[in-house]
Amino acid sequence: MATRYAIYFVPPQESELYRFGASVLGVDCYTGEAVAFPASPSCNWAEAVGEPSKYGFHATLKAPFRLANGATEDDLVAAVHAFARRQPRVDTGMAEVAKIGSFIALVPIRQCEPLNQLAAACVRKFDRFRAPMTEEERNRRLRTPLSDRQVQQLDTWGYPYVFEDFRFHMSLTGPSVDADRTAALQWLKNDFAGRPTAQRLMIDRLAISRDDNGRFRVIEVAELAENDAS
Repeated sequence: MATRYAIYFVPPQESELYRFGASVLGVDCYTGEAVAFPASPSCNWAEAVGEPSKYGFHATLKAPFRLANGATEDDLVAAVHAFARRQPRVDTGMAEVAKIGSFIALVPIRQCEPLNQLAAACVRKFDRFRAPMTEEERNRRLRTPLSDRQVQQLDTWGYPYVFEDFRFHMSLTGPSVDADRTAALQWLKNDFAGRPTAQRLMIDRLAISRDDNGRFRVIEVAELAENDAS
């Protein structure tokens, strides 16, 4: 199977926000190295974060894809840098730890339309680099119940949760049973509350991540413009 790439937001490696997320997931997706878990609830934490740890601490802007015929990694890197130079940074305001369905994530406290617009632009702009889904990939997605609109988006864009169905989030756990999730949620809220410099969420970069042997690692960072470049 060909290598997969994704366009993510990943906080700066030296930031308090990134140190929080990397420690929770137990991996540094810039280096690929393991990070020691902090003191955690009594549940099996390595199991609780097993799925999101494969991708590192991130928010998805363009979901993982294989490169289209004729496209190269260098092409993708150049396109992301060119796009980022024209896109203003997005100050989303304050973030919080919250439940999203069966998992826990870091999310903006308030809806942020410029952030939704940035995500939608990434979906459209980089779709030319995406190879069509295989039947196996499509069937795997369809195992999760999807609305008619989400199925159409899956077939058009390779991912169901785009545009109206997009919600910016940075996963902190995978699905977990209710008792474990309750304990984990409180622990994560307490830990995050003790990191005031991590709580304002500024989207200031795009990260290209590459699937290296089943784990995604950041291979390039493109800084967004400090002001709207018209």
